[in-house]
Amino acid sequence: MDSIPADLTPHTAVADATDHFDRIPDSLLLLIFNKIGDVKALGRCGVVSRRFHHLVPQVENVVVRVDCVISDDDAAATSSSDKSRSPFSNLFRIVVGNIFRPLQALGQLLGSKRPLPPPSAVGAALSGVNVDDDGGDQSSVTHHSPTQVLTNFNEIKFLRIDLPSGELGIDDGVLLKWRADFGSTLDKCVILGASSVVNSNSIHLNVVNSETVAVIGSNSSSNNNNNSNAVVGDDNGSIPESFYTNGGLKLRVVWTISSLIAASARHYLLQPIIGEHRTLDNLVLTDGDGQGVLCMNKNQLEELRVKPLSASSASKRTLVPALNMRLWYAPHLELPGGMVLEGATLVAIRPSEQSVGGGGGGGSGGSKEISDLSWVSTAFEEPYGTAAKMLVKRRTYCLEMNSF
Repeated sequence: MDSIPADLTPHTAVADATDHFDRIPDSLLLLIFNKIGDVKALGRCGVVSRRFHHLVPQVENVVVRVDCVISDDDAAATSSSDKSRSPFSNLFRIVVGNIFRPLQALGQLLGSKRPLPPPSAVGAALSGVNVDDDGGDQSSVTHHSPTQVLTNFNEIKFLRIDLPSGELGIDDGVLLKWRADFGSTLDKCVILGASSVVNSNSIHLNVVNSETVAVIGSNSSSNNNNNSNAVVGDDNGSIPESFYTNGGLKLRVVWTISSLIAASARHYLLQPIIGEHRTLDNLVLTDGDGQGVLCMNKNQLEELRVKPLSASSASKRTLVPALNMRLWYAPHLELPGGMVLEGATLVAIRPSEQSVGGGGGGGSGGSKEISDLSWVSTAFEEPYGTAAKMLVKRRTYCLEMNSF
């Protein structure tokens, strides 16, 4: 029999079997886990070893990607077999269904020609994270709400929850984005909408004051010198009369109310997570469509813990307080890069006890007003941030809304 090579002696084999992960300090492993972030990936890491199982609950940056939305019927069947599920998943079906009932009534009241999507299209239950997505029989897959998934994390400072899609059904080509900041109630909200979004670098048609203006050669230097001059047509920043007569204003009202209801419903459902994780410094709840973003910083999270929110009597959502709003409108807004927003609308919202842009109506704020509106122009990522910056330079229209 051949002799054992020197490099394969038993002593060497034992030395090679040493777990080199033991040489990595806990602080470095936690840094890696924080970079991973995704809660499902972290869950898999936690079953690798006892050491990993001990370290994963100490992760500070966690991302929960909700990838399962089940229908009302499926939700009812699932809830009968799992009655211990967190209220987060059960409430979502109720809340989303209640979002669209008042919106449908509002659409009928305003005489909207374009019906809103029926509750069945979006009235679904948020089941949560699929914890067994490695294939196999889907009927055996179990789902958990974000509240349940986060139970074993003890040191979360930054939490991001991604829903699979936004709550609001809109027509193809329509732009609707919102960002809302909450404490115990709404702190501020910005909504950006457009009746259509097109990309063109050649010929644009724009209706201004019922007159058609043909703009040829958008690549010329005159259209690229200054972003503030990218609004086509000399409309002096005024809203055309057709905006009031063709249903444009009514549609913007529906956009505003629906966005506020969606935001307040998300806020309401975050209560159990915020209450259980007192180390949280920052929370973001967004969706795969990029439609809406709800944000809460450390002070706002603490405010909610100290001052409980006021719930709406109509549905499971946070009560929206009386509001002051400022609206900017451009019939045609051309952005750098060729994107064109038709019927571009920006709405800045704050509770009535606060000030939107340095005070209502008087317009005496001057430079202070521009400074106070910085939160409006920085609410969205590009290219929509540029659109917001351009719109706030136009004529401002003030509105008020009662609590609901």
